[in-house]
Amino acid sequence: MQDELIRARTAAHIANRLHRTDKDRALLAMGEHIHLAADAILEANSRDLERAQAAGEPTHRLDRLRLDESRMEAMVEGLHQVMALSDPVGEVMSAWKQPNGLHMEQIRVPFGVIGIIYEARPNVTVDAAGLTVKTGNAVVLRGGKEAFETNLALTAALRSGLEQAGLPPDLVIMLTDTDRRSVDALIRARTLVDLVIPRGGASLIRHVVEHATVPIIETGVGNCHVYVDAQANLDVALDILINSKTQRPSVCNAAETLLVHTSVADAFLPKVSRQLATLGVELRLDERSLSIVQHDAPDIVRANNVSPMVAIATLEDYATEFLALILAVKVVESLDEAIDHIGRYGTGHSEAIVTEDDQAAREFLTRVDAAAVYHNASTRFTDGFEFGFGAEIGISTQKLHARGPMGLRELTSYKYLIRGTGQIRS
Repeated sequence: MQDELIRARTAAHIANRLHRTDKDRALLAMGEHIHLAADAILEANSRDLERAQAAGEPTHRLDRLRLDESRMEAMVEGLHQVMALSDPVGEVMSAWKQPNGLHMEQIRVPFGVIGIIYEARPNVTVDAAGLTVKTGNAVVLRGGKEAFETNLALTAALRSGLEQAGLPPDLVIMLTDTDRRSVDALIRARTLVDLVIPRGGASLIRHVVEHATVPIIETGVGNCHVYVDAQANLDVALDILINSKTQRPSVCNAAETLLVHTSVADAFLPKVSRQLATLGVELRLDERSLSIVQHDAPDIVRANNVSPMVAIATLEDYATEFLALILAVKVVESLDEAIDHIGRYGTGHSEAIVTEDDQAAREFLTRVDAAAVYHNASTRFTDGFEFGFGAEIGISTQKLHARGPMGLRELTSYKYLIRGTGQIRS
């Protein structure tokens, strides 16, 4: 690994001097080479999927691992979107003149070498490469063993694109050692790696946070909530909840808990429980929501409260990122109780309120402490592509440097340029 990190550092020194046209030409070539290698990439992905299925990987991990033509096209489109964005490197963030005549500028600069540690998400390979090339960084990728062959095929295509564009292929390096020791070596390579971003499950992120000596940006799990307020339009609320939960349940911005104000629970819960049941969603209901559903939608809950689709919610359910077609439900007495519940169980990712009450919306947006807080919109929009970033390097749930979907600007640091005419300090 030492040799690979040195090569990445060398490539980063070259990338620091590149003009936007050079980087955009490389992004275009990287996308073209993904198209050229599409058959090989999909074949590699099929082999990874077969091994993952044989190993008993859960459904949500298989979904994250799976590639098809539309997902491949989305990865290339992400590269094109990044091409269209402004290059943040060299941007003047602020400028001023001191009384002693010194001219000060604060400008954006690349980090240098960025390490990305991730699991069964081959799209991260392309997103990370595109964003780091555009920002003049080199990236060292350490993917999970589940997507090993897919990641190798994608990386080969990306490196071929860089080479065709006349840039160092070592701007994108994939580590081939999938042992946990390679993670530890990467997160402790202080003189060779400038930043590490872990993407994956809670245990991976916790391990990196606890053992890294390289600076990190934490991308946390997403225990996201939809709160249906007393003044909600229930048709709008139903659409938002269904989209937030079922559009792609295996991702971190999918809703995991529904909170419903007591004044609309009788009208809303039977309708939503029936529709969720048709979509295969299992419910974890508190006592109040169970009694409502049992009374008004008895086809969902059997008389003995035993059903493959319904169970009594536990405190653990409210704290769980299911990443599956499972939804915890709780009836709350007030906006304050909803906000308190989110404060206790939320992970600072994405939270939504559905209401026509502007004051309630303002309170929710102000008081809920999360990277993305929504009013009358699905939590599924917490995504770099949907935010106009072209792609994302991850969704940060921490508060230092970066928060929420991380695009180009979040992959830059800054430095000060000071111009004088011979000033010395007295």
